[in-house]
Amino acid sequence: MELSITENLINSSIIQKLKKVVEESKIESYIIGGFVRDYLLDNKKSKDIDIVCIGSGIDVAKALKKNLPNSSKIQIFKNYGTAMFTWNDMVLEFVGARKESYTSESRNPNIKIGSLKDDQKRRDFTINAMAISLNKSNFGTIIDPFDGINDLKNNLLKTPLDPDKTFSDDPLRMLRCIRFATQLNFTIEKNSLKSIGLNRNRIEIVSKERIVDELNKIISSQKPSIGFMVLDQTGLLDQILPEIKNLKGIEEIEGFKHKDNFYHTLEVLDNICESTNKLWLRWAALLHDIGKAPTKKLSNDIGWTFHGHEFVGSKMVYKLFKRLKMPLNDKMKYVQKLVLMSSRPIVIAQDLVTDAAVRRLVFDAGDNIDDLICLCKADITTKNKKKFSEYHRNFEIVTNKIIEVEKRDRIRNFQPPVNGESIMKYFNLKPCKEVGKIKEIIKEAILEGKIPNNKNDALKLMKLTGKELGLKTNE
Repeated sequence: MELSITENLINSSIIQKLKKVVEESKIESYIIGGFVRDYLLDNKKSKDIDIVCIGSGIDVAKALKKNLPNSSKIQIFKNYGTAMFTWNDMVLEFVGARKESYTSESRNPNIKIGSLKDDQKRRDFTINAMAISLNKSNFGTIIDPFDGINDLKNNLLKTPLDPDKTFSDDPLRMLRCIRFATQLNFTIEKNSLKSIGLNRNRIEIVSKERIVDELNKIISSQKPSIGFMVLDQTGLLDQILPEIKNLKGIEEIEGFKHKDNFYHTLEVLDNICESTNKLWLRWAALLHDIGKAPTKKLSNDIGWTFHGHEFVGSKMVYKLFKRLKMPLNDKMKYVQKLVLMSSRPIVIAQDLVTDAAVRRLVFDAGDNIDDLICLCKADITTKNKKKFSEYHRNFEIVTNKIIEVEKRDRIRNFQPPVNGESIMKYFNLKPCKEVGKIKEIIKEAILEGKIPNNKNDALKLMKLTGKELGLKTNE
């Protein structure tokens, strides 16, 4: 199918400059891929423009750069025949048209010079295989050999060639397919969906970094559950995140049964996405219950229990991050902390909220207290309207109490009013267990509300405690 782009796009500065460069270089060139797709999706603007050239893409890139002042330094990859640079927040990438062949051991293709049609055939989906001509003879024409425009209209993801070949050649395309389905809320065509399941083991040749990149994009979408449902349906979830897969299912013994923690987790993830764009907070929502599978036990008195699942889950976070080669830095520690504390605000929201409980919660959460509350609110998935309202009402009480206690007692990122150095100086001590004991008693007294969080009261307690411990002073 061939259509033409609108006057609005034709007259845009970058398109006109591209047209001029292509005419002068006499190298047949086309805009291809995501830019065309996004343009046709209600004229959405993409900041990435891919240009395929029947000839040297590097030469076209160099020529265009001369016409674009304030563009970035050009990056050239001669082995792949590609070049790229940025201009006005746009990423422009140029490549010579090619055809590809693959071996079973690698997703890195063997490349040969090809035609536009060859290049379109190697694309992952029909909606990404459409091209806009930059050539004088048919400038502005949309070249759509696989009917991608109709697939866009029908919200359908489909491979241009046999899906088994497409996904087996480059298994990352399976995750890209699920990611696009999630971001665009598209349906995966049935043969393509079936093929993902058949080729799921091929994901093993894809680097963990590329897998995580696609997972991050799924998690960053408006409704990530769409992607995780397909990951589960195709068997990829078990390959990539067995910790989430293991939450699936309801077990019933002697009349006792528990909720399906897999679907609950996806609901929590969707809920939190309505409140935050923070990627690692969304990861915490996804992983907050992973400790429930290994801690599940049946008690004849109370039914199914998951005692200590938060602690076990926080330990599992490290193993998961390490396996997937995710950052083992403050980001991982942040997710661990939220998983470990994920039930704390829920517990105090169910009972009479004391100042001491709130102080201890704020002390333990520190700067993450607001994110923790956000996670716990998302964790309320009960379908009982009365309970749902009650939980949220109690959370409002807790939130207001946190503001009140924080303003009065300054517990967030708490630093003791009397430090170890002051204690050693006053009692003429070297570092020893007594110093730690005094510090702990002062901290506990402040958190329990027995003394205010100020230096004078802390010093009084320090002196009294030292006396009780039989310590001598310099006074």
